[in-house]
Amino acid sequence: MIPKSRYAAGGILAIAALALAGCSAPAQASPASASPAASKVEPLVLYAAEGFDAVMGKAFTKKTGIPVQVDDDSTGPLLTKIAAEKNNPQWSLLWVDGDTAFASLDKQGQLLDYKPTASWNTVGKKIVPADNSYDPTGTTVMAALIYNSAAVSSIPTTYQELLGSAYTGKVGMNDPSQSGPTYPFIAGVMNQLGGKSSGIKDGESYFTKLKANGLKVYPTNGDTLHALETGQIDYGLIQSSAATGETIKVKPTAAYKPKVVYLPESTLLPSVLGIDKGADATQQAEAKKFVDFALSPAGQAVMQTGDPSGDSLFWPVVTAVNRLPQLPAFPSAYQRIDPAFWGPLESQVVTWFDSSIK
Repeated sequence: MIPKSRYAAGGILAIAALALAGCSAPAQASPASASPAASKVEPLVLYAAEGFDAVMGKAFTKKTGIPVQVDDDSTGPLLTKIAAEKNNPQWSLLWVDGDTAFASLDKQGQLLDYKPTASWNTVGKKIVPADNSYDPTGTTVMAALIYNSAAVSSIPTTYQELLGSAYTGKVGMNDPSQSGPTYPFIAGVMNQLGGKSSGIKDGESYFTKLKANGLKVYPTNGDTLHALETGQIDYGLIQSSAATGETIKVKPTAAYKPKVVYLPESTLLPSVLGIDKGADATQQAEAKKFVDFALSPAGQAVMQTGDPSGDSLFWPVVTAVNRLPQLPAFPSAYQRIDPAFWGPLESQVVTWFDSSIK
């Protein structure tokens, strides 16, 4: 296969394009092209929404000599880009939080199955798909409830309590059409309300009631945190790494003292690497090396230092790697939602949320 040219896609398409894209996979490299792959070096193109993606690319290049071109963006725009490039993919690897999108890509035949050399811990074993179509590199959870303890004394213990008068107009969350971690959170709440067995109506009802109670929606973690810092809200439902990072970065004052709790059940939100099945043999071989490096002790060390108050605050999914001391113990009440079930529903749920809740 002739190496693909790499360029940025023009414009932003609706996120629904990912789910609606056709299911024909790009042609794979022929067996004849695989033999010289080991002797060739081509740049890897990494589409990523991780705070440590650029430093990981540099570390991998230093280790292997393989150049990495990092296209860093939010998850939504990256998935839109991949959908727009369906018939001419421009990426080698995708690295974002949440496995529901990868389940959709796998269903469309766009991911290369690969079983890395990593040794998974208990949580990691729960996340790895049976077909090895993608690989977790760590996990956070959705949602962490971060609140300003200087302004409020009420601390909820369940999601249902957020519907009460003590929280009217005080709760904020991210927009799932812009914030990749937020759809798995919504799906997780719907899952707890029987979504997999009885449909999403009860979940829609919950968020409709939350909106009626004054829910405020902001684009991403940073925007929701800004609203918390400036008193627009007193409680924020955001990704655990962002919440923990806020408690690390911010010096408490008389007016602002952020604290974090986890409401049952927390939904696992793994950071995930997937390899483009349409990449040529050389890039596929290089991408496999990148996955193995990311899961190695050296790669995990890069992840844990590359974004100290942000995405580095993940819980490891491989053995022999410990969580950072800034992190609390892993939440005891957590769930893994089935990405094969919830992935195909993402477009429907996000469209409903945008039209009915925002």
